[in-house]
Amino acid sequence: MRQRWREARLRVGLDTLWIGLPPAFAIAALGWRWGDVPAARVAVLAAVAVLAAIAIWRMRRIDGRWLQLRLDTLAPGMEDSAALLFAEPAGLSPLQRLQRARLWQRVAAAPDLRPAWSRRAIATACALAALCAATALLWPVGGQAPTSTRDAGREAPSAQLPQLVAQRLHVAPPGYTGLPEREVDTLDAKAPQGSRLRWRLRFEPQPAAAALVFHDGDRIELRREDEDWVGGHLLERSTLYRVVATGTQARDRSRPQAPLHRLDAIPDRPPQVRALAPETGLTMMTPGQRTWQVAFEASDDHGVDAEARLHVTVARGSGEQIRFEESVRILRGSGERARRRFQAGIDVAALALDWGEDLVVQLEVRDNRQPRPQSVRSGSLILRRPPQPVPDVRGLEGLARQVLPAYFRSQRQIIIDAEALLKRKPAMTPERFLDRSDALGVDQRLLRLRYGQFLGEESEGGAPPPPTHDAAQSPAALLPIDDYGQQAPPTADGGAGDDHDDPHDGDHDGDHDAPAGAGHAGHDHADPAPDDGVFGRDADVLAEFGHTHDLPEAATLLDPKTREILRGALREMWQSELELRQGQPQQALPYAYRALELIKQVQQADRIYLAKLGSQLPPIDESRRLGGDRDGIARRALPAAPGRSEDEVPARVWRQLGDPSRATPDDEALEALDAWVRANGERQRDPLALVAAIDALRNDPLCGTCREALAGELWRAMARPPATVPRRDAADDGGGRYLDALGAPSP
Repeated sequence: MRQRWREARLRVGLDTLWIGLPPAFAIAALGWRWGDVPAARVAVLAAVAVLAAIAIWRMRRIDGRWLQLRLDTLAPGMEDSAALLFAEPAGLSPLQRLQRARLWQRVAAAPDLRPAWSRRAIATACALAALCAATALLWPVGGQAPTSTRDAGREAPSAQLPQLVAQRLHVAPPGYTGLPEREVDTLDAKAPQGSRLRWRLRFEPQPAAAALVFHDGDRIELRREDEDWVGGHLLERSTLYRVVATGTQARDRSRPQAPLHRLDAIPDRPPQVRALAPETGLTMMTPGQRTWQVAFEASDDHGVDAEARLHVTVARGSGEQIRFEESVRILRGSGERARRRFQAGIDVAALALDWGEDLVVQLEVRDNRQPRPQSVRSGSLILRRPPQPVPDVRGLEGLARQVLPAYFRSQRQIIIDAEALLKRKPAMTPERFLDRSDALGVDQRLLRLRYGQFLGEESEGGAPPPPTHDAAQSPAALLPIDDYGQQAPPTADGGAGDDHDDPHDGDHDGDHDAPAGAGHAGHDHADPAPDDGVFGRDADVLAEFGHTHDLPEAATLLDPKTREILRGALREMWQSELELRQGQPQQALPYAYRALELIKQVQQADRIYLAKLGSQLPPIDESRRLGGDRDGIARRALPAAPGRSEDEVPARVWRQLGDPSRATPDDEALEALDAWVRANGERQRDPLALVAAIDALRNDPLCGTCREALAGELWRAMARPPATVPRRDAADDGGGRYLDALGAPSP
């Protein structure tokens, strides 16, 4: 049974080969005739590979299922039970095993299971292959008529033109790159900028002279060494060139020039510097800190210099009295030349930073490029000593303290910081994460109070701490600050602030409807001190001796709708602050985004402006209204679309390439396009590709692929016209009659 199975599979494979081999040889003949011997080899190998894949696929289809169906079809004695021959005996019943034994006795008498030969397909394939091979062998080369004896003598000199038969291009990159020298067998190459190129060319027969002609007009004459022609060039920029030997470039334009080859100069990228420690650009100095460790990583494609300069700047003083002290330290890096690590420890104690002063460091690195290294500086890392803490003025009366204007984060910056905090959450401890979130909540509170001034708010109790049961209790003594959510201590009658826990302690929506300055009628500020008993609060001191309105017009120059929008923004800010103070920035983001959207609406809302002088408009002539008189009214024609006159040349050539009635653009158009490319090379993404496409079409005007390539390059090179209003179509016959009827006098 296995022998018959193998014979069937072999028959299928041979049948496939008999059908496919004749077309494969025909393809080889076509490739040899219209190409060369390598093209014929490639065609034969590709055809044989496809044929072998088809044969294997057909042979794999001859499996057990096929054999079972074949036995049931050709052997009536199988009684449609051939499946029992391939089943496991252990899983059969006694009756099935008996039937299986009977079938095995009949297998020897089964007919031949091999499929029949595909005689018709084989004959058709052989006939078509013979026809194609004969056509390829008898067809003249290049589509020309056979050369007569008279013409053979005339064409003999052109057969002796020098032909390039071998080439070697030696590439020597600059020494600082560390790249090895190499040789390529092609005339196209990519090499680092500043590489030394050396050509070694061989012609058959030998020319009288040879040169490399570049597309920009430069020329390198080659010199002969034995049987080869050699020449060198320093690659400073990408360029195109062609090899020209005596006799290969005809003076008349009838003979095509040698093809262009491309040299790509890979520029040396500047080094990249990344700060490793600290992770943030601004670091607050901790009490007792004496040193500050900084670390950077510098990378470059061809190596970083082992030495780097660390610029240290100390900003002393504040305001107009600020001064800078600069110094430079030399650091040596560690690691590989392509990626070095620089680190340093700065003696902060020796610098003696005062309150609020900054220490700024920048790392300057250089690469190994010669003779002009490239240098870059890293971003600034700042170590700031916090401002002097608020002194404890408990027990002091009448102390006046000046404070600088507060720094307010924008709502967008709060959102950005919250999203960045969520990204860094896996790398932070829960305590640090809660502290950072609480700091953002404080910034949100300050911004909310700032916007609240536009609704007439003047002061507000401190923001409550996060509503957690495990938080530390507020200190019993009241502090002279307004950022801890203080309340008056419980009195003897039990009037403690704990009896009423209002979660909206910082929300003054209920007071926003009150007119600006409510409670200050007549500006009588001799009222008793507030009930909370906090001494020294800035707002209370100012309210006792003066008026605290910064901009009294702020609450009156907003219409009621805008005030409601701003009030909604304050509510969203309060919810965002609540979530941030609880260490839940993810839940605070929706409120923050809504607050930002409402703030944008407030900024775009209409304000009420008070005109200083009334407008004096000329009176309207009522007699000319709806009269149809257009005398003295000039026609408002649409302005012409701005265009670039220098783009007319590529646009004209592009239209000629898209016109099927034209064979190819004329030489004058191609010359103008070549001049346009040279004049506007800075605007192009790849001007060399456009020059190569023009040259290819000029050498072979009938090349369809060259036309498509040039059209594609021109489409990318032309500037896009600006969007304009399309001109209305001219009126047709019906529209013209309608317009004439409108202008006719009424009966």
